[in-house]
Amino acid sequence: MVDLSKASVTPEEIMYSLKKEMHLKGICQKVLYQRVINKAAQERGITVTPEDVQAQADEIRYANRLEKAAETLAWLADQMVTAEDWEAGISDRLLAQKLAESLFYKDVEKSFAQNRLDFEQVLVYQILVDSEEIAQELFYQIEEGEISFYEAAHFYDIDPERQRRCGYEGKLPRWSFKPEIAALIFSVQPGEVTHPLQTEQGYHLFLVEEFIPAELTEEKSKEILQSMFQEWLNSEVNYMIHSEISTINTGE
Repeated sequence: MVDLSKASVTPEEIMYSLKKEMHLKGICQKVLYQRVINKAAQERGITVTPEDVQAQADEIRYANRLEKAAETLAWLADQMVTAEDWEAGISDRLLAQKLAESLFYKDVEKSFAQNRLDFEQVLVYQILVDSEEIAQELFYQIEEGEISFYEAAHFYDIDPERQRRCGYEGKLPRWSFKPEIAALIFSVQPGEVTHPLQTEQGYHLFLVEEFIPAELTEEKSKEILQSMFQEWLNSEVNYMIHSEISTINTGE
């Protein structure tokens, strides 16, 4: 591992590298998000206390097995940040979390209920081939027990990686499929193979192993909350940018 803590790198070099790697836009977005968060939190009287920051810092230290203060300082030096930089970053993340909960926590259950179908999941296998004739033949052979779905996927799928997995796609939410595919998959019973379906990718066969009903778990609640907050942030940043452009154009 290279020790960069004492490296001499200029701000100009950093900026140029960010531009070359196409990362500058993402950094600018984060800066604008933080402006919005700071303003909205101030308007609502939301703050982060030193105790909040300390508790979060202790969790991070524990996760990274940094038992002593000297170990923490060495870790921060390796990351090329000071303790103050680190604590400021923790404070920003906690402020965003508190603001998100203040704005949208009460709406999480409602959003889940309104979009319940999207949160249903399925444990599914897939075969994708580029010929309708092959797809139909495989369907009939699987139905007649001449070959298993897993063997067919291993030998005939056009994706080498899925071949190695014998067609296994995993546990996926309904929203991750295109509407026509979701309608087909969720219309069969566990253990059934779907009839071939043509898309721009080729001809699909699916085997449903299990349907998993939608459940509002703590993890799912956090995902919904973060999604709502991110949508709000994007809207607020766009409004801020357009307002600034309008002000410049009108000369105010």
